[in-house]
This record gives sequence, structure tokens and C-alpha cells, in this order.
Amino acid sequence: MSASSGLERLTAIMKRLRDPVSGCEWDRAQDFASIAPYTIEEAYEVADAIQRGDMDSLADELGDLQLQVVFHAQMAAEAGHFTLADVMARICDKLERRHPHIFGEAAHSPGWEEIKAAERAKANDPSALAGVALALPALERAAKLQRRAARTGFDWPDASGPRAKIDEELAELDAETSHERQVDELGDLLLAVVNLARHLNIEPEAALRQANAKFEARFRAIECKPGFASLSLDQKEALWTAAKAAQAVKPA
Repeated sequence: MSASSGLERLTAIMKRLRDPVSGCEWDRAQDFASIAPYTIEEAYEVADAIQRGDMDSLADELGDLQLQVVFHAQMAAEAGHFTLADVMARICDKLERRHPHIFGEAAHSPGWEEIKAAERAKANDPSALAGVALALPALERAAKLQRRAARTGFDWPDASGPRAKIDEELAELDAETSHERQVDELGDLLLAVVNLARHLNIEPEAALRQANAKFEARFRAIECKPGFASLSLDQKEALWTAAKAAQAVKPA
């Protein structure tokens, strides 16, 4: 099956599922807001398959993500907003517009970000921060906001600046006693950590996913020990240390 015929088949299936008379009750009941969380979830499952190096799963997850695009486009078409053809035309136009050295007459590309900046300048919101989606995970959105701000020259010259900022924010957090102020200072601390990650060329979202995976593996390794729930904290910590050491040993 070709990619085009596959997309046509998927579009036809979704149209049938959304049929107001003979369609699926669940699919007919959905709207943009109810489907959005699934769209985000599928994008993360794509990222997970890539991280695991599982190409078979990646093929499945990319299909699930494509379904989300078709689902949203079908609902939009029903409401008279736009069609899947409009979606495809817009992304094709955008790619050609942002690669004038390939699809146009420009001798060289002015740069993806420069082109996007020019597009933002023509929009209602010319800010360097315009278009950074609110729905992004907070860590990822923080990194993107900081990257945008850095392009205007608002940035530390090296990693020592954000590293010192972490110590400063930790001290401010320690000094607070009200929960409301602690929430505020903890947010500042997390923002400083994201800034350090950016200067170290580390994607904070990916780093945290990796840390989550390590934590899960270690905890699963110790929670199955006999009598785990009744062990003292020191005993549990000893098991944790052993699990950490075992995890650090890589096979030859």
C-alpha cells in the first residue's frame, strides 16, 4: 500500500467512524478538547519508541500519531473550518517557504529561525516568544522560551551563570516559610535548572525521562524484596544503594 492510498484509507475510516448515523458512538462524541490529550500522549509514545530503539513499535506509534491528525482534520471539516487537504497544503507551503535555497531562487538559506522570526514579525504578536505553545510540557516550554530569549542576546555567556542561579534560587527557597512563596521559588529553581541544561546542550525533558526510567527500574528491583514494606528507611536506602550500584554495572 502506498503512503497516499494509506492516508486516503485512514481518512475514509475516520469519516465513517464519525458518521452521525452509523458511526461509532465514542468517536462521534469527541471534540478537539477531548482528543488533544491523546494527541500529546501519542507524541510521547513516538518519543519512547525512539528512545528504546524499537522500530517496530515506532511504526505503530507513528500510525497512532497520524490518526490524531486525521481525527482533528475530520472534526474541523465537519465544522467547516478546514480539511486534511488544507493541513497538508499549509505544511508543504511552510516547508518550501522556509527552504528558499532548495525550492526558491535564493543562493543560500537565511536560516530556519530567521525565517520564522520574519513570519512572527508579520503576525499580530511580534514577540520573540510568540507561538510557544502553552500545551507543551512545562520543562520543554521553559527550554523553548529560553532559547527564543537567548536569540535576542538575553542570555548568560556560559554555564557558570545559570549554575550560580541555581544556588541563589535554592537559598531563596530555603528562606521561605509560606507554601505559596515556596511554590513560586521552586518554579524559579526549576527554571534555573532548565537554563543550565540548555547551556550544557542537554534536553531537560529527555534527561528527566531518563531519570524516571532509572528510578522506576531501581524501585522495582527493591520493592519485590521480602518484607520490603516493613523495613526501616535505612534498610530501604541500603537496598536502593545496592540496586543503583547493580544498575551502573554494564555488561561486557
